[in-house]
Amino acid sequence: MFWREVSPKLSELHTLLPTSQLLGEDAEFIDLTLDSREVRKGWMFCATKGSKYDGHNFIEEAARNGAAALMVSQQVDWPLPQLIVPSVRHALGKVSDYTHGHPSQKLNLIGVTGTNGKTTTSYLIESILKASGHSTGLIGTIEAKYKDSRHPSIHTTPEAPDLHRYLREMVDEGIDSVVMEVSSHGIDQHRVDSAHFSVAVFTNLTAEHLDYHGTIEQYYWAKSQLFLHSRSDIAIICIDDPWGERLAQQIEIPKITFGYNPIADVRITEVKVTPEGTNLKLEGRGYDTTLHVQIVGACNAQNAAAAFIAGRVLGASEEEARLGIESCTGVSGRFQQVKLGQDFLVVVDYAHTPDSIKALIQTVRDIIGPSGKVTLVAGARGRRDRIKRPELGRAAATADLAILTTDNPGDEDPSNIVEQLVAGTFDISKKHIQIELDRALAIKRAIDGSEKGDAVLIVGRGHESFFRVGSNQISLDDRKEAEKAILAKLNHSASKRVVATAEGL
Repeated sequence: MFWREVSPKLSELHTLLPTSQLLGEDAEFIDLTLDSREVRKGWMFCATKGSKYDGHNFIEEAARNGAAALMVSQQVDWPLPQLIVPSVRHALGKVSDYTHGHPSQKLNLIGVTGTNGKTTTSYLIESILKASGHSTGLIGTIEAKYKDSRHPSIHTTPEAPDLHRYLREMVDEGIDSVVMEVSSHGIDQHRVDSAHFSVAVFTNLTAEHLDYHGTIEQYYWAKSQLFLHSRSDIAIICIDDPWGERLAQQIEIPKITFGYNPIADVRITEVKVTPEGTNLKLEGRGYDTTLHVQIVGACNAQNAAAAFIAGRVLGASEEEARLGIESCTGVSGRFQQVKLGQDFLVVVDYAHTPDSIKALIQTVRDIIGPSGKVTLVAGARGRRDRIKRPELGRAAATADLAILTTDNPGDEDPSNIVEQLVAGTFDISKKHIQIELDRALAIKRAIDGSEKGDAVLIVGRGHESFFRVGSNQISLDDRKEAEKAILAKLNHSASKRVVATAEGL
């Protein structure tokens, strides 16, 4: 049920946006979207201009689906009321927020940004909030969820109409706290405009999305816009890289810094990674706390620290924050172990940056010890961060064996992508690198070649179950492919034992 007794009108938006122009009769609308395929009867269609498509070319489809009004950046020859604005993209956040009754102001909204760790940190914060009695929602890379409602994600940060609609639905369902991942695209494309955050978290920053932002300075600038007075009340910042240190020095809102850095307000010490998870201690700002995270990897010490501090800022007791972290059993596709009785480690992870891949390889080396072999299955996505592909290949080659393969190439040639990965390994012995473009076969090869005490890491896709090759959408889940390969290997080994026993009789 729509939340308002009276639907909003274009004339109200005209007042809200002083530079707008109202063309035609005033009109009520129920909701809004920038996707003409999603328009329902009585909705407003918002025609945005992107790098590939211009929404103004889809007005006929929107009208056919029942659009009652249009928001456009130029007058169109169509018999529907039109709100003409200088930029539809710039207006969307404010209009969506107004349409849905300013829902973020009725919530504890926690935004998590950074290159790596956003998803895990978000789930840990949500778990703490649940442990401290809050009713929670979560919006991120994997899904938007609250209570029994689940919506698989298309973007890490939803488009503004979807975001404010989700927040409104959560308010109506009695949710009081929402944790969301905030991507640089989401900030730069005004998807989070008019959303107000009680807490903003910064995890780290390494070179990524430079195909979009152009330079790492522009990438950093986009991230930093979450920490403005107009957007967030308090910042929690990891200062273990120069970008975090810089952010902490530049922002004007209250802040708490954390990390391994000795000058951090809250310092991480005594980190120990085991096959069962990650242990750490936090000291400073009145904290002297030992935590256990059921997620493997040293990076999760920083994720847990961010979550612990956010939980305490939002009113959780130390015991509630500790319990929330300890009860979070894991995140789909984040150091997700595939266990079917084999005597070697198999892990599926979303790691897709050079730093996160190298850290993951080191984590499993610490677990399996010096006698185990680490095999990595990795690729790179099409039309994305081409400049970093050699560095990705070099990071992959820190494994004992890197099998380079296909990872959502889109309309790029997968073999060309892999060649660019190999370019980063020119001074590394090629006996450590293999190429298998069929991802399922690459996973099988890695598992078939592993023995007791070894480790297989399958990275880049995590929770994802589809990818696109050309115009074809391919169904492939790394976890399921790993399961199939492990079962085949176990069955083969069992058959060999049976034959050997029979021959010995």
